[in-house]
Amino acid sequence: MRINKEQLVCQSVIGEITSPLGGINPYRVSPDGHADVYPGVGGISYNVRIGDPACGLFADHVEPGVSISNFTQFQGQPGPNRALNLFSCVGNTATVVSGDAKGKVGMVTGKHGGIEHVLIDFESDVLDQLVIGDKIQVKAFGCGLKLLDFPSIKVFNLDPNLLEVMNIKGKSKKRLEVPVTHIVPAKIMGSGIGSAHSHTGDYDIQLFDEPTVEEHGLHDLKLGDFIAITDADATYGRIYKTGGMVIGIIVHSDCVLAGHGPGVMTVMTSKDGHIVPKKDNRANLRYFSKLKS
Repeated sequence: MRINKEQLVCQSVIGEITSPLGGINPYRVSPDGHADVYPGVGGISYNVRIGDPACGLFADHVEPGVSISNFTQFQGQPGPNRALNLFSCVGNTATVVSGDAKGKVGMVTGKHGGIEHVLIDFESDVLDQLVIGDKIQVKAFGCGLKLLDFPSIKVFNLDPNLLEVMNIKGKSKKRLEVPVTHIVPAKIMGSGIGSAHSHTGDYDIQLFDEPTVEEHGLHDLKLGDFIAITDADATYGRIYKTGGMVIGIIVHSDCVLAGHGPGVMTVMTSKDGHIVPKKDNRANLRYFSKLKS
């Protein structure tokens, strides 16, 4: 498959491991009125990693592995963190540049909107060496990636070296077959829909309607799964569009808040439905990253 890899710029962006956050009111209330206190975003998640279940945890928006942001304020604006989130792509190399784990290498696994975190996975022994505040530099590579033979399909947030091992195949002159673990109807997409672009952040799969969850087999979603969203488009913002197709990656855990659920970061979209999803249980970032390595 022809891509414009030689035209893409590889550039450094950097962030620090964030701390988890707590609110003045610690309770989160579910749509059925149940209130409790849950682990959430930020920090280092030692036992929540890419390939692990996204559902069934006592958690709300938990991010796998390591969460980073750039706390630097440039002329009073959060420009450095915007750059970190805009230009980091899934599959990018991330290197620890401070602290006891200096020199250790991991991989970008996603982006989480609202909190504006970039998520990175390391081996377990490296996670044990990391501390909140450690700096991690990313070789940002993938912004502007194009499929030269499929101009109607737009690509976001993917390292070209990862794209090349994803077993994507041309079905015709216009249509592309992409492996996914699940197919999700647009009618249950929630928080994050309506965003003006898909270069950062994610939007959530609502799992509150049991018949729909059962029909589409969504109980076993995993972090890092590549999934398809039908009747959706994310070319210039996330919208409902009959016949459209979005491919995304599950980047954070399920949630208890109304309108929320496992987060999906967009990696590919076709407003005209030129993407054909093919069910494949191996279509997870953990499997593809091993092929990339």
